[in-house]
Amino acid sequence: MSKTVQVHVGESIGAAGGRFLDAWKRAENGELTPEKAEFHVSFETWEGLVKVMTPKRLELLRHVHRHPAKNIRALADALGRDYRRVYEDVEALVEAGLMERDSKGVRAEYEAFDVQLRVAL
Repeated sequence: MSKTVQVHVGESIGAAGGRFLDAWKRAENGELTPEKAEFHVSFETWEGLVKVMTPKRLELLRHVHRHPAKNIRALADALGRDYRRVYEDVEALVEAGLMERDSKGVRAEYEAFDVQLRVAL
């Protein structure tokens, strides 16, 4: 199943709440099923997004999407990177909701990001 993560940047609390209520109603009506699930990640600011989504972390996400790893050591070895840095990157991406890590390994099970960006000046 192909899935896209909806990334929201600078979204107001009202807009996020409206999106949540809409999803709740659609779920109650049976419109949202596991096959039609939506995946949303929000960042309060542009700065918050770029703090998490560095070029190295995007490279890491792309690699993990194509080659899920059994653990961080295997991932660091495959990428030729320092274990500690890969660990920090994985933790940041997991915390942001962009990567999964559990007893099965490290995964990024989506095809793309669809980014909605609002930058206040």
